[in-house]
Amino acid sequence: MTTPAPATRVLVVDDVQSMCEMLAERLPPLGFEVAWRTSGDEALALLAATDVDAVVTDLNMQGMNGLELCDRIVAGRPDVPVVVITAFGNLDTAIAAIRAGAYDFITKPVKVDALAIAVQRAVEHLSLQREVMRLRRDAGKDQPIDGIAGGSPAIRETIEMIRRVADSDATVLVTGESGTGKELVARALHRLSPRQNEPFVAVNCAAMPAPLLESELFGHVRGAFTDAKRSRAGLFVQAGAGTIFLDEIGEMPIEMQVKLLRVLQERKVRPVGGDEEVPFEARVVTATNRDLETEVEEKRFREDLFYRINVVAIPVPPLRSRAGDILLLAQYFLKRIASRTSKPVQGISGPAARLLMDYDWPGNVRELENCMERAVALCRLDEITVDDLPSKVQEHQSSKIVITTESPGELITLDEMERRYVRHVLDRVNGNKTHAARALGIDRRSLYRRLETPYQASRPVPPPEASAPPPALEEQPKTGDSECSRVTAQHVCASPTHTVSVSAA
Repeated sequence: MTTPAPATRVLVVDDVQSMCEMLAERLPPLGFEVAWRTSGDEALALLAATDVDAVVTDLNMQGMNGLELCDRIVAGRPDVPVVVITAFGNLDTAIAAIRAGAYDFITKPVKVDALAIAVQRAVEHLSLQREVMRLRRDAGKDQPIDGIAGGSPAIRETIEMIRRVADSDATVLVTGESGTGKELVARALHRLSPRQNEPFVAVNCAAMPAPLLESELFGHVRGAFTDAKRSRAGLFVQAGAGTIFLDEIGEMPIEMQVKLLRVLQERKVRPVGGDEEVPFEARVVTATNRDLETEVEEKRFREDLFYRINVVAIPVPPLRSRAGDILLLAQYFLKRIASRTSKPVQGISGPAARLLMDYDWPGNVRELENCMERAVALCRLDEITVDDLPSKVQEHQSSKIVITTESPGELITLDEMERRYVRHVLDRVNGNKTHAARALGIDRRSLYRRLETPYQASRPVPPPEASAPPPALEEQPKTGDSECSRVTAQHVCASPTHTVSVSAA
């Protein structure tokens, strides 16, 4: 059982004093601070004078019973969850308790561990509801720039970098995994710059073969090829004094890279089939989900072009590095989608919010937006519930793992621990494989080999079977040798929620 957070204050109400004393004795070792009263009136008086995190009350009491007390608490202190205990464990009694506003229902004889879990869940549920309400208010007050929202340190660095370079004419390279919002960054740069009233032209360099891409970017003259019945200005010229955004530049064919390099150096384009160069004024912003330094080393991307476009680099963090932003982004998407579709969906239920927080979001912000659009479409109430979420979000298992040598049956292999640590380092440097390899003290080829190893779910390593003792060694290591010294290492795995601690004698 997970130990509750310290100072969780619980008020126990039961007209049997021995029950109150028993819970007051057995709950504190589990992390609770307990006060008790033997009547509903005394409990309400204490609640009026003191703050508590939860109330545990018996149902069948003399005077004010547990249901009446629950009604009074819900009406006067809706911020305090109530857990009801009773010896009458029938369905009607449970329904009556829930209708009265109780969070949970426990039957006698009371198992203290089960009661502790129920109380802690009630407190966490209420805390999550408060957070959802706060984020709902914040989403309305603090509008993000061009859809870029969040309060995590990683995204704040990105937003700060956008603001710093928006006024500049320097070429910008936006890097990040697919779905992180690289085009939003490019649009934010344009919107915050003096060019905001000029065109923003986006082109996907991976969507066209080299001849067509050259014509799109640089234009062509009449008769340059079979279907060129009239001259056409390229996108560099069409962008005017605005911004041209070259997305997926890492996918650009190598023969086009040579021509783009000259265009960026000379600030002029030569239309296909033309003899004269045409100057352009647009600012150039590029983006890629590849590690271009590795692409340069592998001769798939020109080094001179890399330095030409990488004047200012803006990394966009993956959503798994922005756990604190998940609910804020979900609420932002919910409001926007609900407004567009005219659906009366106002928020996210506590259990649904918990699932959103636990999911890894491999598709990043794009996947979260898709999830919220689906949820709004399926929602039949005024808030998103668990049933409205995709099955892969509902069925996702938390990846938090804590392993020590005290439990040999839970050990993982060295290969798996190494793979997780490599992925964690890669995540910490925002996916930059060059920086990750440098931090790990290996070359990029070794890093790629480790990343290409198929991931397998953690499997417990069975404890070794009893066997005959090994033959005695002729020479025993001296005291203080590395073989006999105690080694303790702690590694954090592929996501911030993975922790693997290994202690070996």
